Amino acid sequence: MIIVDRLLAQREAEGNPVRVGMVGAGFMARGIANQIVNSVPGMRLVAIANRTLPRAVGAYAEAGVAEVREVASQAALEECIRAGIPAVTEDAMLLASAAGIDCLLEVTGAVEHGAQVILRAIEHGRHVVTMNAELDGTVGPLLKHYADKAGVILSGSDGDQPGVQMNLFRFVRSIGLTPLVCGNIKGLQDPYRNPTTQASFAARWGQNPYMVTSFADGTKISFEQAIVANATGMAVAQRGMLGLDHAGHVDELTKVYDIDMLRARGGIVDYVVGARPGPGVYVLATHDDPKQRHYLNLYKLGEGPLYSFYTPYHLCHFEVPLSIARVVLAGDPVLQPLAGPRVEVVTLAKIDLTAGTVIDTLGGYATYGQCENYAVARAESLLPMGLAEGCRLRRDVAKDAALTYADVEIPAGRLIDRLRAEQDAMFPAGAPASRAAA
Repeated sequence: MIIVDRLLAQREAEGNPVRVGMVGAGFMARGIANQIVNSVPGMRLVAIANRTLPRAVGAYAEAGVAEVREVASQAALEECIRAGIPAVTEDAMLLASAAGIDCLLEVTGAVEHGAQVILRAIEHGRHVVTMNAELDGTVGPLLKHYADKAGVILSGSDGDQPGVQMNLFRFVRSIGLTPLVCGNIKGLQDPYRNPTTQASFAARWGQNPYMVTSFADGTKISFEQAIVANATGMAVAQRGMLGLDHAGHVDELTKVYDIDMLRARGGIVDYVVGARPGPGVYVLATHDDPKQRHYLNLYKLGEGPLYSFYTPYHLCHFEVPLSIARVVLAGDPVLQPLAGPRVEVVTLAKIDLTAGTVIDTLGGYATYGQCENYAVARAESLLPMGLAEGCRLRRDVAKDAALTYADVEIPAGRLIDRLRAEQDAMFPAGAPASRAAA
């Protein structure tokens, strides 16, 4: 499975590095910039776009790049790329449109802005690697459709849990087993956390308290597991996933899941809280060949019928450049939807909400996200979490109730709503996943 190091070394030796433009300059993006600049021969970070320009300059500075040039036009950006001068800009569309960039890396975490940037890049024939699970979980299948038509690759990233799960899923399947659970190991899950409760943790690590809250309240893991489901064809066992508390080793989960239920659903995505070793990922799989089950037992994986495979870490920004190399040099997307959605992230009230309330951003005070099978979400007209920000409530909604489209007024003129309507029309929901797979 290791090939990109040799391919990158070859590009470095040829003096033809992979040229990357990055949109976003937050906590994760700064780590990526440092990684590319200092640890990835054969790759160059040629430009950074951020709506707050000093943060783009700061991302380069933290990586040891002191001299950068501010640009405000496509011509100026392309001149910097040709001259080998790192460029910064407030206009992400310049990076999405410019010649000389082999891959656009989108690290905004914003649904509306991320959609605008990725669409522009696809229109200009640019490969895109994104860390935006929120956008992928909302309109990823449609964006992949656009990318396929344009002859480019749109891919999720390695390093974060979805990409690590997909790597493990592909490995397990490639050695002849059938994956039945793709799981994520969490240390905390509390849907009622908010930016106030998470402020000290965010300050300690230099992170955004809203983003940190989305980790704690389950919104982030819901988007992550939704995009894994969409990439593997799996479902969820129930709204919100099973989400077991399990203080033991992840290997013990082979005795916890109902294998008949897993088979009936065609496999599920899930998470556990507190399992060791964390914070990694796991895949539980079965094998139909008794001869191979004998070998698996010999190799200390047990008697089955479920076998445990896990990765005990996820290294986020360290592995993002490898994702770019896989896409550009090997044509190998890390993570992308198979076709239409299998699992949706729906919106639930974090507190009792009153009519007239405007829903704040993901990881905020008003709502949290949970996974639901796409057919169920469509049948019940549930509001996708990726559309919730900025919506105004038409009526009161009780704490923990799922919001529907009828409960809200959606802001006018947003791209994300148009894309979502187009995706819903392109991929009508069939029977609920549990019945469709039975």
